[in-house]
Amino acid sequence: MNSRFQDQNKTLSDFQTETLVYCPSCEKKAVAKVDYPTKNARLFCTNCGYNKELSTRISISGNTASLQIAAHRYFNARLWLQHSFKEDLFWAYNYAHLDYLEQYISAKLREHHDRTHFTLLEKLPKFYHEAKNREPLLKIIQKLKIK
Repeated sequence: MNSRFQDQNKTLSDFQTETLVYCPSCEKKAVAKVDYPTKNARLFCTNCGYNKELSTRISISGNTASLQIAAHRYFNARLWLQHSFKEDLFWAYNYAHLDYLEQYISAKLREHHDRTHFTLLEKLPKFYHEAKNREPLLKIIQKLKIK
């Protein structure tokens, strides 16, 4: 178990361009990716070959814009890395996000410097922060890693 965590001031957007999801065709693990510069999103499954691409452009009253949301949301896909916890839901977009949460949750000393009020850790529900939930959450993380 880590004894110290130094907040890197990451936000959810640091993890949202590639999300692990349930394949809409076979229900196995698939990947949703978004490329904001090209305004393109793609969901693909290496298990069954499912492949879908979408534009991130939207048009409202003749004005065109591009949505910059988490990759899975373009497809309304369910996140692969999620698990119920008491009355809440523990989730992560991908393994890098899961690792970051694990580092935070496992640390007994959590250091925060120069926070902006927009960091991922500041936006987490209370149950992620509570020491009494450390062991059960770490067990969930281990289950999700091998899922």
